Order: sequence, then C-alpha cells, then structure tokens
Amino acid sequence: MIEKRLFARLVEKKKTLDDLRPLPETILKRLKSQLEVEWIYHSNAIEGSALTLRETQLIIEEGIAIGGKSLREHFEVINHQEAIKHVESLIEKKSILSSYQVRQIHNLVLSGIEDEFAGAYRETDVRIVGANHVPPEPWEIPRLMGEWSDWLQEALRKNHIIITASIAHHKLVAIHPFIDGNGRTARLIMNLILMQNGYPPTVIMRSDRQQYYSVLSQADAGNDEAVINFVARAVEKSLTLYLNAFKIKTGPATEAGVWILLREAAIGTAYSQEYLSLLARTGKLEAIKRGRNWYTTRQAVQAYRQSVLEK
Repeated sequence: MIEKRLFARLVEKKKTLDDLRPLPETILKRLKSQLEVEWIYHSNAIEGSALTLRETQLIIEEGIAIGGKSLREHFEVINHQEAIKHVESLIEKKSILSSYQVRQIHNLVLSGIEDEFAGAYRETDVRIVGANHVPPEPWEIPRLMGEWSDWLQEALRKNHIIITASIAHHKLVAIHPFIDGNGRTARLIMNLILMQNGYPPTVIMRSDRQQYYSVLSQADAGNDEAVINFVARAVEKSLTLYLNAFKIKTGPATEAGVWILLREAAIGTAYSQEYLSLLARTGKLEAIKRGRNWYTTRQAVQAYRQSVLEK
C-alpha cells in the first residue's frame, strides 16, 4: 500500500537510524525541542490557530503571553505540550494503547478550554466542515471506540507500523468521538504509535492542510492508500531530519547529494519541474518540503531514473 520506492527509502532510513542508536543525548534533546515546537504549531494551525511558529515557540520556551491572541490559542499550545509529555510517558511505560488512553490525551488537549467536554465522548451530533462524511450517532461511539481498540491491537501485529498509524488516525477522525479536538488527538495518537516503534515525531504541516483533508476524504470513501502514503511521506521527512542531525559527516556533501529546488534539479534531465513535483507529491521521488517549496537532490533524480529503467 505504500508506494514501493517510498517504502524502500523508509526501510533503509529507519535501519540507518536504528544502527546509529544510542543517539547522542545533547543533539537528541535539541532536535526533539525543535520538532515539538513545529508539531504543536502545525497541528494547531491546521485547526485554525492564528499563532505563528515564532509565537508558539515563545509561549513554550519563554512562557510569554502574545498580545492580540486569544486565551484559547495560548491554552492550545500549553495543552498540546502537556499532551506530548503524556504521550512520551506512555511510550516509556510501554503502555498498551486503547480507547482509555485516547480519552486521557483528549482530556489534556481540551483542559481549560472546554472542561465539560475534555476526555468525554460527545452526546450530540456533529458535522465535519467541508467533508461529505457524516460521523456516527453519539450512542454508537463507545462501541465504535471499543472496536477501534480491538482493530488496533490486531493491526499492530499484522501491518507495517506506518500503515497502522495512518489508518488508526483516520479511523479516529471518522468516528469523531469528541465535540472538539478530534484532529489534534488523532495526530497525537498517530505519533504515539509511530514513536512506540522507534520512529521520530512526524509533523503534518499547515501548508499541506488541503491535501491532508483531501486524503482523509478519500479514506472516508474507502481509499486508505492516499492517507497512508501522505503520512509515509511525512514520516520520511522526519527520518531525513534525524539522519541529517546524527550521521557523522567526514566532509562536505557531494554536489549530487545537495538539496536543491525542483526547478534546478530538472535542468539537464528529461523531466520538467512539474513532473518532478508530481513525483515528489506521490513519494516516487525522494524529496522534502520546506514551507511551500519542494527540494530534492540530483542523486535522488538519478535513483528515480534508474528505477524506471529497471522496470
């Protein structure tokens, strides 16, 4: 279900990261702090928070109140940080993930914002704005969450962990068990599953919001492949970030290994920038997204060309 070129890179990068363990504590701490800020910022921004990345960082690291921004937005940052700490504690304890932990995490996400709903299943109907999917009736939620827990334990034994994390995330969003905070909770659960299995935290970026909603909508219609590959590409980005931080460098990167814009990578090849963009967005070409721009390497373009020739 994961695009084969993407899957091969994921396997290789995960193995390389595992071979580097134990990771240097000083670098790991700094990198985790950086990713935590990005994780919180992007997850909240997807849900409509107007805080910038820098403002989010100031709230987390300096405890500074941002003028002109709502109390709710400040709580969303602080709560998300507490929820991440809880996720890390569950990983450390090797806790078995169930609907109970989902409610615990949601309680932290909504604490001080909507206390009456924090950690409680909804008792009314809801609609997901912009989606055709109609969430189940409230009285069905306890049963559906029990089925979700049972499915998860079976999937953890049978499926690749990225597939399981992706589908678990979508299933939670589709059940929509809470009045508010479903998306943030589902992304925290996705990362809990990934991090329990040695993957770094994975960030779904605000700039990918429309594509994110699109793949969730496709999964609502029965196409899990779209959301799985979307998450898999985000996982690859985090693996690349970790490897760049921890791999010992004995000299400058070769020209072929330097990250460049797609328009530069297209020069001298049979591929247009638009075609490379399509390959990047579908995971067929190793690429990373910085802001709204895709970057790849000449080495990655050559690897894609070679894979085509070998078909």
